[in-house]
Parts: sequence; C-alpha cells; structure tokens
Amino acid sequence: MGGVGEGDAWADQEQGNGGGSRGVGGGGGEAKRSEIYTYEAAWHIYAMNWSVRRDKKYRLAIASLLEQVTNRVEVVQLDEASGDIAPVLTFDHQYPPTKTMFMPDPHALRPDLLATSADHLRIWRIPSSDDAEDGAASANNNNGSVRCNGTQQPGIELRSELNGNRNSDYCGPLTSFDWNDADPRRIGTSSIDTTCTIWDVEREAVDTQLIAHDKEVYDIAWGGAGVFASVSADGSVRVFDLRDKEHSTIIYESGSGGSSGGGSNSGAGDGGTASPTPLVRLGWNKQDPRYMATIIMDSPKVVVLDIRYPTLPVVELHRHHAPVNAIAWAPHSSCHICTAGDDMQALIWDLSSMGTGSNGSGNGNGNTAAGAAAEGGLDPILAYTAGAEIEQLQWSATQPDWVAIAFANKLQILRV
Repeated sequence: MGGVGEGDAWADQEQGNGGGSRGVGGGGGEAKRSEIYTYEAAWHIYAMNWSVRRDKKYRLAIASLLEQVTNRVEVVQLDEASGDIAPVLTFDHQYPPTKTMFMPDPHALRPDLLATSADHLRIWRIPSSDDAEDGAASANNNNGSVRCNGTQQPGIELRSELNGNRNSDYCGPLTSFDWNDADPRRIGTSSIDTTCTIWDVEREAVDTQLIAHDKEVYDIAWGGAGVFASVSADGSVRVFDLRDKEHSTIIYESGSGGSSGGGSNSGAGDGGTASPTPLVRLGWNKQDPRYMATIIMDSPKVVVLDIRYPTLPVVELHRHHAPVNAIAWAPHSSCHICTAGDDMQALIWDLSSMGTGSNGSGNGNGNTAAGAAAEGGLDPILAYTAGAEIEQLQWSATQPDWVAIAFANKLQILRV
C-alpha cells in the first residue's frame, strides 16, 4: 500500500536562497510544501516510469527484479483525495523488465500502450474504462486480469512481441529502449549483442538494425525524429543519424585522454592512456538537444556533454558518494538535471552557470566550462535522502513538479 511518506523532504543545498525548490518544478510563485508519497510493492522494484497521458495523472508502471523467469509488472496510480498509491493493473512478465515506458501520447489520441524490454520488446495495450463492460464476461480467464480495490479489471492485451533476431526465436537480452516522442511509431532498443534496433511498432517490423558498438550496448536515447545516441561497454557515446546509417559520431570516450575522461574522436583505445570504462546510462536533454549526460559504471561521477564539442565534458558532477545509477533531465527546463545513486541520494543540479541552457552565462564552450568546474566543482541545489540505494529515477514529463524514485521494494513520488 502507499501513502504520504514520513521521510525528509528535499533539503536545500544552497545557503540563503529562500527555498531551493523555487523555480525547479513546473509551478511558479511561492515555494510549495514538499510532499512525498510512498508505495510498497511485494517485490524488489527495478524498472519504473511515468505515464505521459494528461488524462492519467500520477500513474506509473513498475516492474520486479526477481531471480526467476516469471516476474511482475504493476500499473499504479495516486489517489489525490486519499493520498494512497494503489495498483490498477498487474500482470506476469517473462524475465525481469530492464525498462518500462508508456507511449508518448500526452493528449490521449492513440491507444493506451505500455512497452517493456527483457528478452524481447513487448507492447501491451492497457484496457480503458470502456473495456470493463466488454470484458466482464471473460473476467475469469487467466489473461492478466486482476482484482484491484475490490473491482475486477479487464486483462491487459499483449499487442506485440518483437524479436530483432530474424534467424532465431532467441535474441540477445535488451538492456534498454526509448520511445520516440517526435515519431511515436519508432522505438529504439539496445542489446548486449552490440546492436541497436529501430522498430516501426505500427508495422511490427524492423526499420533499421545497426552494429552500434564494439561491445554490449547499455542504453539508447532519441534526440529527434531521426537521431539517436547510445552508450556501451566500449566506453563511448555515439550519435547516429538515420539518414546516414553507415556512419556515427563519437561524442565522448571514457578512459582515453586526460583526467577529465575525454579522448580522441577515434576508436576506443586508439592511443588512449587508460582502458575505457563502460558507460551504462544516457540522458538527452529534450529542452536543449545540444546537451546529454552519461553515467560511468561503478562511478559516483556524472558526465555532461555538449555534442558541439566532442570528447571534453561540459561539466562533471562529483557530489555523489557512491556509484550513480540514474539520471533524468528536467522536462520543462534546459538547465536542471536530477541524479540518483547508491549513496541513497537524489540530487537536483542547476547547470546554468556551466553554460548549458538558455539561462547560461557561458557560450557553451566545453573547455571554459570544464575549467570552471575543475576549480571546486558544482554543488547540487536540492538533495533528498531515501531509505536505501536508489536504482531508478524518472521526472514526470506532464507534471514537472514531480520526480519518482525506486529503491528496494519502494516507489516514492516527490514534489520538487
């Protein structure tokens, strides 16, 4: 069950600024009281994401991390009146989902779809209220239906099960995926088999499949209708343009070059001074696509990049005390980012002083920003301490006042 949490709210990390949450969330004006809502699942939570439909406020999908074939996915929603988060739908899933994501359809013009990645990419259709009457007769079928809050719910429909390996029923496990909000027909997946696959989910067909890296690909993010980037165990961030599928641009390489982690724009290990360290997560700034951020495996550092100045970070964020697990750019601001990790902290940063975003005082030059950061580093403006290591973090695109985190078997949504 869920309810208003008892933990501490966001702590202001800036002295004398009269409330660090001011100007971070989507609302303006006077600072609002912090709110925390907690949901406790029956299992360890790993994958988690917000719904983007404006008619489904405070709805999220969470998924289990169980060392068995059968795992679980729950769609949960906050009841604003009672303050409780409760499941509205739950169903079995083969293998632990590495990611969940709702279709980017804020105006509810398309079917209500949820995608999950594991051994395959699966697209699920969430039943609408109109389906409840139609499904009443078959409510006893074992098709994923569930009794929530005393009401029998119609079962979820597995709409597509997509396998990128055309020569086998089996494929390399999918590490992540991203649904293109500029062209919702497209989903890009990343796999341990070194490929990125672009799916046309309407045709249920592969649009493009690329050998993207030299080693496992751990994450993928869209930067526009036909441009995506990926990160890999080979330590590189690469940008791909679907208009020129034969080439990619290396934006950053870990471990090759100076202490900043920058390197040459050639292959990893080409004259570098250190072995590349895997990059495990990638976030592309939707409000200012010149900027992206990545996480280095087992590192407390977050690297922020400007694609106009490859190889050298704009800034490195160093205030976590244990490995970082998740990053999320603010959906409404070009210069705010949230990070979370094994130190049980979620930190919100204002990067405007580093030359990012429309409020930046710099000119975006990576050398200038990196030099400024080296003088002592940037401090976060807000911090929240959870009850365990934070493994997942998502910032609501349609309700930018709210951030969701997952740790152990708990989901928390936090007002910022």
